[in-house]
Amino acid sequence: MLDVRRMQVLRAVVGSGSVTGAAGVLGYTPSAVSQQIAALEKEAGAVLLERVGRGVRPTAAGLLLTEYADSIGRQVAEAEAALADLLAGRTGRLSVRYFATAGAGLVAPAVARLRAAHPGVQIDLKLTADPGDSLAAVREGRADLALLVKGAGGAGSGVRVVPLLDDPYLAVLPRGHRLAGRRSLRLVELAAEAFVGSEWPGPCLDAQLDACAAVGFRPRFVVESEDYVTAQGFVAAGLGVSLVPRLGLGSRHPGVVVREVRDPVPVRGICAVVRETAPAQPALDAFIDALRAAASPDTRHPTPDTRRLTSDASDV
Repeated sequence: MLDVRRMQVLRAVVGSGSVTGAAGVLGYTPSAVSQQIAALEKEAGAVLLERVGRGVRPTAAGLLLTEYADSIGRQVAEAEAALADLLAGRTGRLSVRYFATAGAGLVAPAVARLRAAHPGVQIDLKLTADPGDSLAAVREGRADLALLVKGAGGAGSGVRVVPLLDDPYLAVLPRGHRLAGRRSLRLVELAAEAFVGSEWPGPCLDAQLDACAAVGFRPRFVVESEDYVTAQGFVAAGLGVSLVPRLGLGSRHPGVVVREVRDPVPVRGICAVVRETAPAQPALDAFIDALRAAASPDTRHPTPDTRRLTSDASDV
C-alpha cells in the first residue's frame, strides 16, 4: 500500500527539481527525503526518480504518482477547509421537530436569522403534533432539536431542556360581550362563563385549569374544539369564551376581541430539548441562540389585537 505522506514528499521533489530543494521546502534533511523516496519506490515496485545533472526528474511511474499526490493534496486541503467550516458552525445540517403554534412565532424567525448569519447550515424542519415522538427522535439521534411545551411528553432523562418563552393565555370574547370594552380583565371574572375548549388534555390545558383553580373555579366547557382557529369560530358564534395562547393568535376571527388576563395570568412554557450526550455542534448552538432571540420580547411581534390593548378598547 502506498504511503500518502511519502507521495507528498515525492510531489515536493518533483516540484522543486531536486532532493535538496524539497528538503528546504519540507523542513527535512536531504537524507530524510531520500529515505522517504526510497521507501516509496519499494512500496510502488518501481523507480520514481532519475538523476539529470545536479537534479532529478520523475520517471513515468513517478509522474503518475505525482499527479495523484496533487489530487490528494487538493482533496486534503478541501477537507481541512470543510472541517474548519463545520467546527466553526458555518456549515452543517440540523434536523428540527416543532409544533404548529411555535412555527410562525419562533421557528420561522429563528431559521431566517440563522440563514442570514450562517447560510451554509441546512435545516430539515418537521411539523409534529406528538411530543412523545419528538422526544424519542431527539433521544435516538434522529433529530437534533425539538420544540415542546414544558411538561409535554415527560422529558425525563437523556435530554437537556432549554427554556425559551413563557407564552401567556389571552381571553377571547365575542364582540358585544359584557367585558369586551375592558382593556384587561381578571381571570376570576370569567368564572361564570361558558367556555370553549382550545386545548387537548396535557400541559397546555393544565396551565389554564391550574390558573383557574388558583382563583377558585373550574371552567365549564360547553364545546371542545382543541384547535385555536375553530375555538375562535365558536366564540364568535356566541357559544362561550375561550383562552388562547398568544402564539396561537396568529390570525384572528373578525367576530371576536382579545383581551389580556391577569391575577393570575395562565402561562404555558415553551422550551427546546436536545440530546444530553450529543457531541458539540456549533450550528446547533447558533440555532438555539436564534430561537432565544426570536423568543425575546424585544424581537417578537404582538398579535394584531393585543397591540391596541392599552390604547383602544373600542373594537367591540
